[in-house]
Amino acid sequence: MSLSPIDALPLFFAMLLLIELGRRLHARSPHQKSNSAIEGAIFGLFGLLLAFTFSGAIARYDTHRKLVIEEVNDIGTAYLRLDLLPRELQPEFRDKFRDYVTSRLDRFDSPTNMPVSEETVRLQKIIWAKAIAATTTSDGHSEGGRLLLPALNQMFEITITRKNAFDMHPPLIVYLLLFALSCGCALFAGYNMTDPHRNLLHIIAFAAVFSLTIYATLEIEYPRKGLIRLSNTDQAFIDLRNSM
Repeated sequence: MSLSPIDALPLFFAMLLLIELGRRLHARSPHQKSNSAIEGAIFGLFGLLLAFTFSGAIARYDTHRKLVIEEVNDIGTAYLRLDLLPRELQPEFRDKFRDYVTSRLDRFDSPTNMPVSEETVRLQKIIWAKAIAATTTSDGHSEGGRLLLPALNQMFEITITRKNAFDMHPPLIVYLLLFALSCGCALFAGYNMTDPHRNLLHIIAFAAVFSLTIYATLEIEYPRKGLIRLSNTDQAFIDLRNSM
């Protein structure tokens, strides 16, 4: 799935049509008064649902950024503890760590929903097997296994945590409700336009603000799928790889 500002156009045009439909319905019975209680309830429900959805998207976006930094810290900690291994084994481990960071960076640009790549899993198995063998030798630090293996375990577990975080989203029914309530608000807004002359500025602005706000919510909810990225936090991975 990918997002583009063009995706906001269906809702935008649907709202324009419903505003016009509301105006024409009112023109057929100009003396019939609207029910402000019902209209207020619908607009209020839309605002409440949008507020919760938007705030939830922001919270999950912040979580994604924090998990990136957490993974960088976990890899950095494990990398530093390679000094506890026998000196002759350290160069090979450092090369594997650089390959591992590269596999994670390559996955960030993938259009898929941030799964752990096969290359990452392969490198995890290699690093773990070699670490088990290296920490059982008598040449390394006496605390090498006790300090390095938990750090590697944490480094591997964070990849699953990040994948699960990227899979956590509101149910589809929430976005369908936002779409339906937006259309309902447009219909009632058009019905309450008593002026026989269309105010195109207000009509277009009303539809644009609603559709763009919902689109922005989707952008934040699904980073890397559209214009909103995690480039600033991804730079931490690049800096880590360059420091190795």
